[in-house]
Amino acid sequence: MPVPPEAETAQDHNDRDIPLPRPGRGSGRARLAEILRVDHAGEYGAVQIYRAQAAVFNARKGRETITADLTEMQGQEAAHLARFEALLNRHRVRPTLLLPAWRLAAQALGAGTALMGEKAAHACTEAVESVIEKHYADQIAELAERDPELAAELKQFRDEELAHHDHAIDHGSREAPGYRLLSAVIKAGCKAAIKVSERV
Repeated sequence: MPVPPEAETAQDHNDRDIPLPRPGRGSGRARLAEILRVDHAGEYGAVQIYRAQAAVFNARKGRETITADLTEMQGQEAAHLARFEALLNRHRVRPTLLLPAWRLAAQALGAGTALMGEKAAHACTEAVESVIEKHYADQIAELAERDPELAAELKQFRDEELAHHDHAIDHGSREAPGYRLLSAVIKAGCKAAIKVSERV
């Protein structure tokens, strides 16, 4: 079950990666632009991963259940993506310039893990969603007082990402071949993509 922010311990809060406020005029808008840009990129990548995985399993007999699960999760990510597209337009923030690269990387990751089997596909979901959940939690803590409306939306998205994460574990993600290495590589790639997408 997702842990509500009010149930987090003091240690959880201290572990949050919250940037220090920047000095100077326009700093708040610049930070908001970073948040919207990277979150849009993350949801865009998630849609591509699930779409590629679903396509692989859809082409195989007897994989209707996982195909339906992946399609449902893709739909939730697409709803998140649509919301961030609207926010980018409202605040006149450009998306990351690296969307074409992220599309190719996400499609390769999705198709590659699906070809490795159902448990590897679930391991991919667990790894990606664990990074995204932490990322959203950091942003929620950062925005709680400055922009509570956006923080509330991010909390809803975070809860849905946690549901995907837990679903993956329940369906054998940690039994995937080479789980530890696969998970570590995917997490490292996600963290690097977050850092780059905020700025570029």
